[in-house]
Amino acid sequence: MERVAFLLEETGQRLSALLNPESVVVRRAAGVRARRSAGGRLTGNGLADDPLLFTGGGRTEIELDLLFDTELGGSTVDATTDVQNLTRPLWELAENVAGPDGAARLRTVRLVWGKAWNVQGIVTAVAERFERFDPSGSPQRSWLRLRLLRTGTRIAPQAAIAQPAANFAAPPADEVPEDQVVIHQVVAGPTGSEREGEVPDRQRLDAIATQYYGEPSLWRVLAAFNGISDPTRLPPPDTVRIPPLATLRRL
Repeated sequence: MERVAFLLEETGQRLSALLNPESVVVRRAAGVRARRSAGGRLTGNGLADDPLLFTGGGRTEIELDLLFDTELGGSTVDATTDVQNLTRPLWELAENVAGPDGAARLRTVRLVWGKAWNVQGIVTAVAERFERFDPSGSPQRSWLRLRLLRTGTRIAPQAAIAQPAANFAAPPADEVPEDQVVIHQVVAGPTGSEREGEVPDRQRLDAIATQYYGEPSLWRVLAAFNGISDPTRLPPPDTVRIPPLATLRRL
């Protein structure tokens, strides 16, 4: 059993669980669909396979079997009386929320496990089996099956901006409403060491700028907005504040 974590990217909250690696299922569906005509799908007695139309993209889905227990440490959530206090945030990720424009959307979460797994996605399905009930009927252990659909970055790529990245600067922090600022949880990089007594490598600021803006040179914007002098060595605290792309100042 190995420790796995989910980072709620909007709030920076970290949810820990135990993961059985033998239960990880990864599915990939290519971006194709059955070719259709004005009258519906193309059919015929002589067709051995459906005529296909390549649409691009595709879907990558990860299915995890997770263990939550009130006796396991490492969580900032008080779950001493009911394990559902730990699992409820994952259930809520499958519920619609209102975005800034009022339209319904799903929240994004990042799966972090060891050095090989760092996947951003949305939760598309959750199922839960409870065990070990206390005298009041509150469950103390949960076996939770979760499906995570991989997604791209939540903010439009920098390529959509006509001007070079060097022509942008960080907005004044007091001019950006806090509810528009994304809180990014800094995690260990792909080459991070996990040996006892060593500090693992951390994400670099240019990699975070690429994730949110699609342009690594915009690390200077994040550095100025967060008061960071060295983009390769992020000091505590473990979060970086990301101003919206639309608030960046043009020079």
